[in-house]
Amino acid sequence: MSIFIDPPLWPAHGTHFSHLVSDTSLAELHAFAAEAGIPERAFDGDHYDVPERRFEDLVAAGAVPVEARILVRKLIDSGLRIPARQRNKSLKVPLQLRWDAIMPGHDALFLDLLDRWSEPHRRYHGCTHLLSVLESLDLLTDPADPPRTVLLAAWFHDAVYRGIAGEDEEESARLAEDRLSAAGLPDAEVAEVARLVLLTSDHRPGAGDGDGALLCDADLSVLGGEPDDYARYLAAVRQDFAHIGDADFAAGRAAVVRHLLELDPLFHTERAQELWLAAAHRNLKGELT
Repeated sequence: MSIFIDPPLWPAHGTHFSHLVSDTSLAELHAFAAEAGIPERAFDGDHYDVPERRFEDLVAAGAVPVEARILVRKLIDSGLRIPARQRNKSLKVPLQLRWDAIMPGHDALFLDLLDRWSEPHRRYHGCTHLLSVLESLDLLTDPADPPRTVLLAAWFHDAVYRGIAGEDEEESARLAEDRLSAAGLPDAEVAEVARLVLLTSDHRPGAGDGDGALLCDADLSVLGGEPDDYARYLAAVRQDFAHIGDADFAAGRAAVVRHLLELDPLFHTERAQELWLAAAHRNLKGELT
């Protein structure tokens, strides 16, 4: 049996909900749910939402309790995970749970960042991209010991976004320094977060920079998507730069693609290379052609 359940942490309808997933098949998940008396309406694409009053009896029935981060990792690894950009529900709750795991008690800062990532002019560089980077870091890091500075850098790396390469990263780094210092983080952590944010301007971490490699790889993970996902990514990027004419955009985008193809390595961690490198080269070369 490969059924997993996370703690009832998701607030809704006057209670809290858990997620019930399979790491093998939806058929197995549906069979378990039917046997446990979970109604079909509780199914949401790749999981069942179950109220906290059912948690103990579902564990007794064979569901394995795991932390939310572990459950997401298992779902992604299974291939059953519906990508964030294909989900219609608000991303506020999953993002807030991730934020609370690294910065509990700083709700005002979370809401400020959420407002920034939700700005109406963003199409690709929005909340779905943020969640995608965080999910990619799930695949690249130890879930028992996630690197807080890397996760915070992910939250801040496009917190300022006007579509001006270099300037956006610099302003995002300054924002991280200001907000995290005010939040009481040690100076060394604040400086490291800002340094990591700046790396996303060219995705060239130095030799031995493990944390920089993690963030850069997660930020570029979209390049290794399936063809349909990559096409959606390109369409969203074009919308982000809707103020630029077609000819100028094509020239600028071609330069970006050539730069990415010249990166050696494109992905720095072994795990990222296994997951995304071959598909990324296929996608980039196809786009340039």
